[in-house]
Amino acid sequence: MTAVFLGIETSCDETAASIVGADKSVRSHVLASQVDLHQVYAGVVPEIAARAHVDTVSVLVEQALAEAGMTTKDLDGIAVTAGPGLIGGVMVGLLTAKAIAHVSALPYYAINHLEGHALSPRLVEDCPFPYLLLLISGGHCQILRVDGPGHYQRLSTTIDDAAGEAFDKLAKLLGLGYPGGPAVERLAKTGDAQRFDLPRPLKRKGEMNFSFSGLKTAALLSAQDLAVDGVVAEQDAADLCASFQAAITDSLIDRLEKAAAMMPEVKTCVTAGGVAANDVIRSTLEDMAARHAMTFKAPPLWLCTDNAAMIAWAGLEYYAQGRPGDALDFKAKARWPLDPGAAPAPGAGVKA
Repeated sequence: MTAVFLGIETSCDETAASIVGADKSVRSHVLASQVDLHQVYAGVVPEIAARAHVDTVSVLVEQALAEAGMTTKDLDGIAVTAGPGLIGGVMVGLLTAKAIAHVSALPYYAINHLEGHALSPRLVEDCPFPYLLLLISGGHCQILRVDGPGHYQRLSTTIDDAAGEAFDKLAKLLGLGYPGGPAVERLAKTGDAQRFDLPRPLKRKGEMNFSFSGLKTAALLSAQDLAVDGVVAEQDAADLCASFQAAITDSLIDRLEKAAAMMPEVKTCVTAGGVAANDVIRSTLEDMAARHAMTFKAPPLWLCTDNAAMIAWAGLEYYAQGRPGDALDFKAKARWPLDPGAAPAPGAGVKA
């Protein structure tokens, strides 16, 4: 019989639960967004997020089981995000999973949120190991070689901000609202990407790591020059968004091409994470992969952003290997690198 897992995700500002089978069937997937709660602050407030998870997670677990026509007696295990993320929210999901596992006598798997993204393409299509992964989200920007669950080699990371964080900061600067990344992408569609000569940080140094803080500063200075009474005209903002998006895309492609050259034996290029939902970035990555005779894969858009299906799938990957579940004393982790042995990148803002 096909193994079936419950997945729970509470690492940031979305509460999610999903029932997924080892046959790659997503039997239910429910999600409660907190966008309305955080919109007034133009960013996620950790305490508000944690309290919303407390109010919502049990309801969503019951809903996911009901939509799948199942009870906990029909499950083979539970997978839950145990980090990295906002520690209050992570603790809510982890404690919920532990309670259900204990009462139902089920194994549970404490999953690295980044690993959920890293393995997500395998939920929807054939994606054999090894593959080169560009993981791009609000808090992370990394290139990794993926050889299997638990086996990652980090080739590149950010020394300051992540790509998604940079998009969010530009959106806040221009008053585009929250979440910022999709807002910047929408406005960029009507903009001129050549108008502003924004920097591509570290590109000329042949660096493998990313940096986006200087790009943010350049965008801020451009916006200040454009503003009239503190407001940037819509077309000027569109041009700045398009130029900013192009600069980030160029930086991503530059590092990924270097990584592909380092590992010519790896024939598959994968992108995952919330920023992987950006159409311009996806299409540019696909073109790059074709130039290097690589197969390009990316999860569907709903699987790029935070979700519980990818967490359930990661648990199923470990379950299929015969790995036992985690102990009930497993602690939530605010930081949790996929490659703990990787050398730290220079700079103060290194992301785990």
